[in-house]
Amino acid sequence: MKIGTLADWFGVGLVEGIKKSAEYGADGVQIYAWRDFNPLSMDRALADEVRATAKAYGQEITALCGELGGHGLENADERADKIRYMKAVIDLGDSLDCHIITTHIGVIPPDTASPRYVTMRDACREAGEYAVSLGSKIAIETGPEPVERLRRFVDDCATPGVGINYDPGNLVMVTNADEVEGVRTAGAAIVHTHAKDGVMHKFFGVEEAYAIFADGGIEELQKLSDYFEERPLGRGSVRWKEYIAALREVGYDGYLTIEREVKDKAGEIAEAVNFLRAML
Repeated sequence: MKIGTLADWFGVGLVEGIKKSAEYGADGVQIYAWRDFNPLSMDRALADEVRATAKAYGQEITALCGELGGHGLENADERADKIRYMKAVIDLGDSLDCHIITTHIGVIPPDTASPRYVTMRDACREAGEYAVSLGSKIAIETGPEPVERLRRFVDDCATPGVGINYDPGNLVMVTNADEVEGVRTAGAAIVHTHAKDGVMHKFFGVEEAYAIFADGGIEELQKLSDYFEERPLGRGSVRWKEYIAALREVGYDGYLTIEREVKDKAGEIAEAVNFLRAML
């Protein structure tokens, strides 16, 4: 396994964030495909600069984050526009030699016959089949539903272009799930991971929490600190030794990409890299 960071979370801009990732000792860097780096509106010269900077600083682009916003792929009337965006992100990733596209798709309902479930599955299937054509995968992030339900959904998409982005912090903070056993459930479907930690103080409600995130973003979600809060790696509830052992058990050898969703995080990233090096 290798260690990655998220360029945008350094707070110094995309290109400088790639340089910081190298400075802090990471092997690679994940990038958000949004704002100035939205493939539907970006200046292509920026993609060239990102590619050149990553190469110059020895950083592999581990994944692009396809930011679907709001309720992800839950709404049928938004499907066409969001699939068009996801295909553009897949194309952008291919141009950067990056073949993992992480994303939040919303809350997968338990009823596989419900219109929302069918809309989400069919959208993921279409985007996943496009990803396969370029040797890429869409990685749905854990958190809004039990891992068992997510794994069934991925299998139901029936394409090798859809997998899982495993985030143990989301599971222990919001879902109140066993982050170690979840790895065994997700198994070979895991194609990327986020290294995040946190604690649950009391259960809030999974769909309720993600509705707040969908409508108000991470800032609104952080107002629920009476219920759960993110913490630096090793200071939360994630059992890192057992978690990494479980990843090895299922054959995962990809990236542990550090995600720290707080305002003052740059100072913690070097500590997080060192923590993961020790764990590995």
